[in-house]
Amino acid sequence: MTTTSTPVQPKPAIRRPPARRLLAAPATRIFGVLLLLLVVFTALAPDSFLTGANLGNIANDASILLVLAVGSTFVIITAGIDLSVGGVLVFSSVVSAEVMAHLAGAGVWALLLGLVVAVLTGLVWGLLNGVLVAKARIPALIVTLGTMGMSLGGALLVTGGVDVREVPLDLALYVGSGRIAGVPVLVVISACVAIVGGVVLAMTRFGRHTYAAGSNKEALRRAGINTDRHLVKVYALAGLLSGLAGYLSVAQFATTTLNGHATDNLQTIAAVVIGGTSLFGGVGTIVGSVIGVFIPSVLQNGFVVLGVQPFWQQVAVGAVLIVAVFLDQLRRRARDRG
Repeated sequence: MTTTSTPVQPKPAIRRPPARRLLAAPATRIFGVLLLLLVVFTALAPDSFLTGANLGNIANDASILLVLAVGSTFVIITAGIDLSVGGVLVFSSVVSAEVMAHLAGAGVWALLLGLVVAVLTGLVWGLLNGVLVAKARIPALIVTLGTMGMSLGGALLVTGGVDVREVPLDLALYVGSGRIAGVPVLVVISACVAIVGGVVLAMTRFGRHTYAAGSNKEALRRAGINTDRHLVKVYALAGLLSGLAGYLSVAQFATTTLNGHATDNLQTIAAVVIGGTSLFGGVGTIVGSVIGVFIPSVLQNGFVVLGVQPFWQQVAVGAVLIVAVFLDQLRRRARDRG
């Protein structure tokens, strides 16, 4: 008598409803934190916080940090880090401002050339970071810490330690404080950068390779992708956006700010990580980083409105960053177990 064994059918994967998947997304939880902050500050200062003018100020103040965060999101998804974004911003702003100052009277051409110079300067610093990380195999932490010092020192050498104030008036008038349909130009530019960055990360081969570089670099290499070249491109992108942020900074303040970006690297990394991007690589979204950018901006603005010392904002952001990294570790361990 023969017996036949019935093959065991694998259990079908349980698909959660779209609403539950949305609620479980890290960006959704971070958005809940942002809403909670808005509610708290509105309750504490109902007449001055939740106004159109103040919300516009929050968005305007967050615009430059958002441009930096888009580039850093790509870097951190590859399990890298870029501590040089603030230094590159300052150096690019100085070189751009010097060029525009020497072209005073050239009108819009001075502004356009200043933009090109700022972006190319940032791109060069980003390429240097990428080559040293990908080709020389020097840890990203060391490389970008070094280029942070080099770029800040270079900016001081170029200016002699004095801010460049001979900035074209049109730059501050039309870009720094200009509006399009009532929306600040800086906000429009940063929103465009975020939208393009989000599309590239989520819908292009470059974005897929970026995720793979952070989650399974060996598999990416076996697929025939030059991982070193891709890392260089990612750091170059971060540098390019740092250069753009430098140009926007000059437009916003109508001067360079040599000492005004000392904490930009911390704030950028904090915003990206708070927004759900994993420091271990392979996980993250531009949407999450956008939300993460507004958390420190809302904290800073809320403290100012309430008359709280602004130093507490750094304490609060640091604490939120630690909690975000801790929760990321818990999620990573749960994913590894399950």
